[in-house]
Amino acid sequence: MSMIETINDVNNSFLSRREITCTFAGIGGKLKKLDAIEMIKKEFKLDGKIIIPIKMKNHTGRPSIVGTFYVYDDEKLAKQHINPVIFSRLEKAKTASEKPDTPAAQEKPTETKGAAEAKPTEEKS
Repeated sequence: MSMIETINDVNNSFLSRREITCTFAGIGGKLKKLDAIEMIKKEFKLDGKIIIPIKMKNHTGRPSIVGTFYVYDDEKLAKQHINPVIFSRLEKAKTASEKPDTPAAQEKPTETKGAAEAKPTEEKS
């Protein structure tokens, strides 16, 4: 498990959110946003709150990542403040992680030789 070091932890009363900036040491290039959300939930005991990863930056030559997260109490307020593209990317990542890995051969049905020959051909005049 990596170590999380808090750089900045501010309660933004104007926007009704908590802004957390922290460093994840020793896992540069290997941390996914969903994993970072889970680590933040455990570290700061934020169960039941909406955590949105805003920025995660790798540093060249260092095995650390600096991440900025917004913590909201209300999902409706978060959707008003944050770009909807961020929410769609998070949902896409969640569905991709829940989906079991399947080979590409199982997804595409193969054509039989007889079906390919049965297709009508057009002649150019």
